[in-house]
Amino acid sequence: MVRPPTPSNAELELLKCLWRLNACSARELHNGIAASLEWSYSSTRKTLERMVDKGLVTETSEHGLNVYRAQVGKVATLAALSADFARRVLELDGALPVQAFADSRLLSEQELQQLEALLHAPDPDDAA
Repeated sequence: MVRPPTPSNAELELLKCLWRLNACSARELHNGIAASLEWSYSSTRKTLERMVDKGLVTETSEHGLNVYRAQVGKVATLAALSADFARRVLELDGALPVQAFADSRLLSEQELQQLEALLHAPDPDDAA
């Protein structure tokens, strides 16, 4: 399984906005994250450029406007971040229980089931 690129905290905020809205202009994204990041529009644009380069988002032109879409899946990205947190920060040998995500406003019931499957899938790095 190919792991998605790891987003920074700011990139994750932009991804969460894209996962909710599907496709947005830079201005719409900036307005969507303005309260949480409190930074300039130029910072949003620069971060989006980095995210395109990293393969986290795609950029297309629609009616003369640049539109961004998440290139990485929400569940796969959250599973990778959760596994990394469990291993690196909590020093756990196994996955976090999916119950830890039960009250998340970001995940639907179906996405929680997908997340559980990903969290409990064997790590391909362990097979080497």
